[in-house]
Amino acid sequence: MMQAGLAEGLNARGWAVMPGLLDAAQAADLAALYDGADGFRARVVMERHGFGRGEYRYFSYPLPPLVAQLRQALYPALATIANDWQARLGQAARFPARHEDFLQACHAGGQCRPTPLLLRYGPGDYNCLHQDLYGALVFPLQVAILLSQPEVDFTGGAFILTEQRPRMQSRADCVPLRQGDAVAFAVHHRPVRGARGPYRVTMRHGVGTVLSGRRHVLGMVFHDAA
Repeated sequence: MMQAGLAEGLNARGWAVMPGLLDAAQAADLAALYDGADGFRARVVMERHGFGRGEYRYFSYPLPPLVAQLRQALYPALATIANDWQARLGQAARFPARHEDFLQACHAGGQCRPTPLLLRYGPGDYNCLHQDLYGALVFPLQVAILLSQPEVDFTGGAFILTEQRPRMQSRADCVPLRQGDAVAFAVHHRPVRGARGPYRVTMRHGVGTVLSGRRHVLGMVFHDAA
């Protein structure tokens, strides 16, 4: 997706789909990494922490080549949008154009643990609504890439985003994704135009219950963890 289309979707509703970011072979190869013995720094079983059901594994550095390439390639367009959001919300901080420079700032602030992750869901699994913050320095956009084929590898398991505006009930979107599609979305809040200028709305994301099969996802968070 071109940056203009990406910005349009993110500004209108807090998310935008990038169709066919990976081909089927790339998606399958990434999903197959989940069972590997090496290349990960942690495994989280969601039910143990009240996060939902299912599990995920955080990659260690160095990241797998395709994951590293995606993280670097996706960042610049998102940084332009993030800086526009900062300006609209009256925030002075700006994000550098290169992801390497942003990571240097993360590491200087003690956020040194890589955050890209693989998620696996089976029948009955789900992910509660949440925000991926990980530390004081937060990049306001992230990306999830569906690695499995809906209605073939799994059923159910919709990707869900909610938006909470002041003095209003929450709004929810179910984002349609095919294998290899990516969705860029707001990590924790986004600007919305109001009668008195832009104001901040709170965003959360999660996954509905998987009914059958296995659902794999690559999560791309651009700030590292403390």
